[in-house]
Amino acid sequence: MKPTWQSDDKAAPLAISPLGWLRVIWRGGLLGLVTFGGLIVLAAVRLIERPVWNQHRPWTPFITQFVCRMALIIIGIPFHASGTLMHEAGGVVVNHASWLDIFVLNARKRIYFVSKSEVAGWPAIGWLARATGTVFINRNGRDARIQRDLLLKRLSVGHKLLFFPEGTSTDSRHIIPFKSTLFAAFFTSDLHQDLFIQPVTVIYRAPKGEDARFYGWWGDMEFAAHLLKVLAARRQGAVEVIYHAPLKVGDFADRKSLARACEKVVRSGFPDFDGR
Repeated sequence: MKPTWQSDDKAAPLAISPLGWLRVIWRGGLLGLVTFGGLIVLAAVRLIERPVWNQHRPWTPFITQFVCRMALIIIGIPFHASGTLMHEAGGVVVNHASWLDIFVLNARKRIYFVSKSEVAGWPAIGWLARATGTVFINRNGRDARIQRDLLLKRLSVGHKLLFFPEGTSTDSRHIIPFKSTLFAAFFTSDLHQDLFIQPVTVIYRAPKGEDARFYGWWGDMEFAAHLLKVLAARRQGAVEVIYHAPLKVGDFADRKSLARACEKVVRSGFPDFDGR
């Protein structure tokens, strides 16, 4: 398994007040009800969808989008998006800061995540990922051709694949160099002249008085502890999503030049703190 991003500065230990635990109970209960209730509905609809449309999903992405919007409302995180959604065929690349990215990025745009294969086995998150059509890939060089063909198949049916080129989540205050591996799928057929990549920047604003990295999930942080911290917060911060102009794949010589260009654009959305 690839190492997670590390920082010399450690996160503060978890400390939840009695009122915080009450917020955990009611927010967590509602979040669980909406998330898993919605996924049960999604699974039922998919039973009808799959035999008729196979890889095409005319209905279920709308259920995912509704669930994710409701999740942000329940948690209490204000959501602001700017820029125009890409209508062309292709993919989306985003900086990766937190498990919250799943809800944030599905809230406005109907996309399909590309994730490491280990996620499929994670409790709760794995089920959510499988139900919503996530593409799971192995980080083994020997399987590179298989992974490439899988991505190409999904692109060919019009799916907008979203992946995190950093390869790991950070403390939400940094962007680390983009890896070019997954960009290779966009250069492997005649499709590349018609494909686009939309760079997207996600910026988390911590609650007033909290550590600026409040929403970041990195290093050896446990998912459960981070989830509890977010649910227990008396007041929440905010999240901003910037959809930049799409880049045409055919305008770039290879995957590495495209990866560098996407990284530069995503970094441009961080004017007020260190994006290195």
